[in-house]
Amino acid sequence: MRIGELAERAGTTTRTLRYYESRGLLPARRNAQGHRTYDEGDLRLLRQIRTLQDFGFGLEETRPFVECLRAGHAEGDLCPASLLVYRRKLAELDTLIGELTAVRAQVGAQLARAERERAALAAEASVPGGPEPGCELGGRR
Repeated sequence: MRIGELAERAGTTTRTLRYYESRGLLPARRNAQGHRTYDEGDLRLLRQIRTLQDFGFGLEETRPFVECLRAGHAEGDLCPASLLVYRRKLAELDTLIGELTAVRAQVGAQLARAERERAALAAEASVPGGPEPGCELGGRR
């Protein structure tokens, strides 16, 4: 198949395919007329790359999976190098989850503090001579 058909079937652009070719992820085969030609195996490579990128893998992180497919394996993650990339990505995700959990705790603490302060202001406002509500939440002017 030609580059346009491959791009369409893979849900990408010809520009992206040329970029992958320049990075050595997609083979650069040409027919007698000089047109790029691709086969179903190339479509499998592209689908593997796209799936991994959807999961947050960088383009270079997809290389071991592509090489595993090119080596004739049914799946791109059956090779030791691919498993190593999975392990690294899981460690990276665990770190990010930890960081996000810490940020979530800080935001939760700020919310709790703000709600306590708002409740105290609302209580003051209900006392004669208390502060006037200055916003829709009942803050001071």
